[in-house]
Amino acid sequence: MNQLEKLKKLKQEKNAIILAHYYQNSDVQDIADYVGDSYYLSEVGRDSDADIIVYCGVKFMAESAKILSPEKKVLFPVHGDATCCMEHQATPGLVLEMKKNHPNAKVITYINSSSEVKAVSDACCTSSSALKIVENIDADEIIFVPDQNLASYVSEQTNKKIIPFNGQCNVHHKVTSENIKKLIDEHGNIEILAHPECQKKVRDISTYVGSTAGILNYAKTSPNKEFIVVTEKGIYHQLKKDSPNKSFYFPYMICSPMKRVFIETIIDALENEKCEIIMDEKLIKKAKVSLLNMHKYAGG
Repeated sequence: MNQLEKLKKLKQEKNAIILAHYYQNSDVQDIADYVGDSYYLSEVGRDSDADIIVYCGVKFMAESAKILSPEKKVLFPVHGDATCCMEHQATPGLVLEMKKNHPNAKVITYINSSSEVKAVSDACCTSSSALKIVENIDADEIIFVPDQNLASYVSEQTNKKIIPFNGQCNVHHKVTSENIKKLIDEHGNIEILAHPECQKKVRDISTYVGSTAGILNYAKTSPNKEFIVVTEKGIYHQLKKDSPNKSFYFPYMICSPMKRVFIETIIDALENEKCEIIMDEKLIKKAKVSLLNMHKYAGG
């Protein structure tokens, strides 16, 4: 029995589904039942009737799946540590201090954050849902945690006051407009598709700014054949599946924690039901409020 046959058999026996983010290794994306951005996968996990969720991503994603579905077993089959850098940047204490200084503000926390920070937040958001949630929540002042670039992007599109936390994604934030101009010199003046976690100078020279799902949709439907893509390179696999005759060029953007799930670790975790996400019930209850509000205010 080969790996794929074994995996299929295990999923059937254990009533399990495999969820994978677009930034995962291509072979992991290929064996997943659902591939998507963090918002889509949070909906799939929440609505699934599976008993076991195997989450291929980084830690905050697997924990969010557990918070939304505490009755399900969530397995996180990583080799070593797989934590988003933004999970370490904000702390509950820092968020509460900001709230103390802005008592009329609501706290909207990017889903790329720890469960402890989610627990002191009014709502979570993803890059695809951030603006809608800011617009729909009942507050004129928003403390936006932890990504300053996503906060800046949202502030450009709303009349509400955005109070940003000083955090960022180290993969997206390091890309400069000079990096993009170098790619333009190499490939011509083609369309630039950027994630809102990028700095403003990068966003300002981009044709389109949006989430991973938004970038995929834009590239798929555009009549153009060449693109500079400014996000983690794992998205290339889905871009080429959608548009095999188009060309995509990237600055160097690799999120190493996203590359620590393998078919072997998935099989091992599922076969032995190991690498389970275990969380304190009180923390789940507190953090769940902000995640449920994410779906409420985003209309999901």
